[in-house]
Amino acid sequence: MNPIRIGIIGVGQIGKIHLDQYKLIPDAEIVAVCDVNEAEARRVADLYEIPEVYTDYNELLKRDDLDAVDVCLHNNFHAPISIAAMKAGKHVYCEKPIAGTYADGKAMVDASREFGRLLHIQLGTLYRKETKAAKALIEGGELGRVFHARSTGYRRRNRPFVDGYGTPAFTRKETAAGGALFDMGVYHISQMLYLLDLPKVERISGKLYQETDMDPGRRESSGFDVEELAIGLVRFENGITMDIIESWAVHMNPFEGSSVLGSKGGLRLPVNGPDGNKLTHYSTRCDMDMDTTIDLDAADLRWHRLRADEEAYDSSQHHWIAALQGRVKLLPTAEIALQTMLISEGMYLSDAQGREVSAEEVENGLKA
Repeated sequence: MNPIRIGIIGVGQIGKIHLDQYKLIPDAEIVAVCDVNEAEARRVADLYEIPEVYTDYNELLKRDDLDAVDVCLHNNFHAPISIAAMKAGKHVYCEKPIAGTYADGKAMVDASREFGRLLHIQLGTLYRKETKAAKALIEGGELGRVFHARSTGYRRRNRPFVDGYGTPAFTRKETAAGGALFDMGVYHISQMLYLLDLPKVERISGKLYQETDMDPGRRESSGFDVEELAIGLVRFENGITMDIIESWAVHMNPFEGSSVLGSKGGLRLPVNGPDGNKLTHYSTRCDMDMDTTIDLDAADLRWHRLRADEEAYDSSQHHWIAALQGRVKLLPTAEIALQTMLISEGMYLSDAQGREVSAEEVENGLKA
């Protein structure tokens, strides 16, 4: 297969994580990086042996030898740069969430269709062993009619900057647009939407909190104006529902992992990602209640031995490269990420309005 030539826009914390992932993929060739911090861009280029450095993404987009760009910037910068890249004829891989607002995310999806470019959003939980196993069980009919999901994400006290890592850009609406929902909730909500087969959202209810004590000096210097805890309920078509709890900071032991309920069985996923064989299938056999632990490692090993292009689902980056090479069809990550944004923005709007809101109100841009 021909290598895929990529330009990275943004070489901060996320950009470096993406670069580390690309190093694991022989067919990924990083040919240029771009960052407004020229010194850091050159340091990263030297570290990863990348030949070209830019400080203006418009100059990078003028190159005619790039297959794709990877946008690794703060949330509110995703849309304008991704759209410009697609307009310039480049396929786009963008860090989550899709954008800072639903409207911006919708504009990105529309641009992908208008310019005929692939748009892929980094939703890493879709490629975890437990997600693939859960999807196989659901599609195999082991849960019967799926009717409810629970999306959970837990940190006891691990907020960006104020709890000792990251920068204030993660805690300000002007750059991050949101807090725990946009930072971590997107992973868990999108994972559940994928397992539910992306049902149409009808109504959303949400409540947001910022109550846990923090260092006063860090609070002031951070400009912390986003949520640290989000609670929500989503109503989908056909009577399907999903409840949500996502925490950056809460005085509580770890939550149970996300779960899916069906008429014939249920699933509970690990709390914080891959953790051995912790996917549990609940069912009834011969009038006996059974809790079955799935051997994820054995299933994953067998799938890699027997299935063609199984490595294309090892990570978000592996999948992106394989899709650009035409080896697999790109999962609908842009559509999943956009619906995740619809739900998140609906929770913000519901909290501000003090009531349940409709999907149409969010889509039409109703403000608090």
